[in-house]
Amino acid sequence: MSNNIIVAIDGYSSCGKSTLAKAIAKKLHFIYVDSGAMYRAVALYFLRNNIDLDNTQQVAQALQNVHLNFHSRDYETHITLNDEEVSDEIRLMPVSDLVSAVSAIHDVRVEMVKQQQRMGQSKNIVMDGRDIGTVVFPAAQVKIFMTADPKIRAERRFKELAPKNPDITLEEVFENLAHRDYQDTTRKESPLTRAEDAIILDNTDLTPEEQLAFALGKIKPFLN
Repeated sequence: MSNNIIVAIDGYSSCGKSTLAKAIAKKLHFIYVDSGAMYRAVALYFLRNNIDLDNTQQVAQALQNVHLNFHSRDYETHITLNDEEVSDEIRLMPVSDLVSAVSAIHDVRVEMVKQQQRMGQSKNIVMDGRDIGTVVFPAAQVKIFMTADPKIRAERRFKELAPKNPDITLEEVFENLAHRDYQDTTRKESPLTRAEDAIILDNTDLTPEEQLAFALGKIKPFLN
């Protein structure tokens, strides 16, 4: 393990993982890596190119044409897919409906994990996802596993999606989250599980400021 600090944040959809990760990065001047955006960008590419998820050869060939990059602006992470800015498009419902299935594909996860591990080799980073503390960075100094009441999660997600998806309903969002939870926790490839040494953070009744203070308290012992 190198001297750089890695904060791994895992948990269910719409628990505020990205919100917390971005806040930590801003406060501590760490690099924020949005692993979920990487899988969403792959899902977007597969959607655009009508990739059959059950066709292993087709998937493997498609992955050779997926080139992802991050750039940061005001501590907001923007992602490009083959040099095209797709930060907004990857948040639309068609991608949300497909991303768990794409994330469950072995070849996809292998390629994304390789890219994520490269990012953590030399810098202080905070990364959120489903398997960061269990698969990507099992030796991370700080691991946080986030959860919250499903109804609260759906309401949060609905508020986030509604401005860009005016026809969406709260019921649709709730069903989408329930479906993703099932897929994420039952898939064979790197299922969503809490690392044994991960700290549980239930933020159902916490403000963003309160959860940030909680996380910073866990990271502080590792700071010089």
